[in-house]
Amino acid sequence: MKLCRFNGDRLGCVENDTVYDVTAALNALPALRWPAILGDPLIRHLDILREAVGVARRGANAQKLDEVRVHSPLTNPSKVMAAPANYRLHVEQDTKDAGVDAGVHRMALEGVDRPAEYYGLFLKAASSVVGPTEGVQIILPDRRTDYEVELAVVIGKPGHSIQREHALSHVAGYCIGLDMTVRGKEDRSFRKSPDSYTVLGPAFVSADEIADPHALTLSLWVNGERRQHSSTGAMTLDIPELIAIASTMYTLQPGDVILTGTPEGVGAVAPGDEIRAACSGIGEMSVRVTQHPSSLT
Repeated sequence: MKLCRFNGDRLGCVENDTVYDVTAALNALPALRWPAILGDPLIRHLDILREAVGVARRGANAQKLDEVRVHSPLTNPSKVMAAPANYRLHVEQDTKDAGVDAGVHRMALEGVDRPAEYYGLFLKAASSVVGPTEGVQIILPDRRTDYEVELAVVIGKPGHSIQREHALSHVAGYCIGLDMTVRGKEDRSFRKSPDSYTVLGPAFVSADEIADPHALTLSLWVNGERRQHSSTGAMTLDIPELIAIASTMYTLQPGDVILTGTPEGVGAVAPGDEIRAACSGIGEMSVRVTQHPSSLT
């Protein structure tokens, strides 16, 4: 099942290049009450929703996916976690760029074979999550902002201290993720958490649709030029390891996101650029880069 949020508050079922309006399925979700339960309601109640989507799909209005405004399929993750330097070639090649290194990263990674295990995962503000339609808004125009394409893992079942062998049973599905980052010496969580610096889309793809999440091809283009192209099989730590590490510190909640790291080829973008990101089995999304309104005054 592939689900997207489109045109503001519509729920879509994606089949090939067509989106079917199954918004009526949202009536199956329990009413929200205060205090709200942590996690994204769509993912927490995915089993209920799956049946309702099947019913709503019959006779649903259809539109081409490229004719609608696509937003993040997740609206309320309790946290976004990310794995640092989880592709070996990213470490070996990209940190040679002084703009990426910022005088700290290459030294910190020297001799560290498994950075995500050594340093742990870092957090990004949940408020940084947007969809392709919202795009990326450059927050500091005098600083370098880079793209990083990643596989985003969406947690489906709560858990703490999850063992590796049980980890994939806690996965609801996957999205493409753009982990945008301001380069510099500040803590990663600070530089990677501005509004719009976590782009998720174009759809949430349930785990049963992906035979092997470690055999997917990730690609990214800027203004039509391919910059990143790799396989999720090149991760240093795989998805079960990342889930196990994250859950030693946090109780994972439905809708929580783990960004699994980026391959080599990261680089800067500027207002006016267009990013296109693709992942086999999930789809592709186009994201416009603009300037944050606060930096225009």
